Amino acid sequence: MILAALSAYFALTPLIYSAQKTRQMKEDTQAFYEQLESMQMEQEPPRTNPNDHVPIPYENLYLDMRDYNKWLDATKQSGLNSREAYQDSYFDLTAYGLPDQVFGVIRIPRMDLEMPLYLGASYENMSNGASVLAQTSIPIGGENCNSVIAGHRSWNGYKYFLDIELLQYGDEVYITNLWETLTYKVVDIKIINPNDVNAILIQKDRDLVTLLTCHPYGSGGLYRYLVFCERVKETAPANTGAEPLQ
Repeated sequence: MILAALSAYFALTPLIYSAQKTRQMKEDTQAFYEQLESMQMEQEPPRTNPNDHVPIPYENLYLDMRDYNKWLDATKQSGLNSREAYQDSYFDLTAYGLPDQVFGVIRIPRMDLEMPLYLGASYENMSNGASVLAQTSIPIGGENCNSVIAGHRSWNGYKYFLDIELLQYGDEVYITNLWETLTYKVVDIKIINPNDVNAILIQKDRDLVTLLTCHPYGSGGLYRYLVFCERVKETAPANTGAEPLQ
């Protein structure tokens, strides 16, 4: 009886965790969209003079992130030199008035995937969603940017980037941040060694998002699977009602 109960417990535990993680990610994603809707309702009336400056939500954060991206490019991402460098975000979003550390949402139709996006590939962030590697560009758009977004190749019952090999050239990847929704299309796919840092660096005059996960599935991270996605300039504004910033 006891052995049967234990067997049932261990069989059900991954299913229970998967259901809990799925619910958590849906709640975090929905909370972010509700925040955008609230920001839209609080928007100031449109300007009457085209030369007037119209404040945008969390403008200081946007400007600091833009400067950070420029700094990364100018310094050739010299800090991207260790596993620890990937983990620690340069930004504490709550210090700018945000309720938590969710920066946005990543949506990939081909993979039937939508989940929250965090800054810094820490253990906690990687558990809760997809994560922008620290020392790579923040996904707010702009030339000379490459936002490297990491996700588990499934973990503890949730798929994360499990289905990344379904992606094909031309498939779309959407990043919704606090200011707009950016559209990217798959332009290249590579398999690299884990220590090949050069493969994920900023590329001159390009606006990229690079998806990164372990490969092959179940190998324990023998290689890295990269999907390079380039920005489609025509972007749809996010639910903020703000004007596109690029």
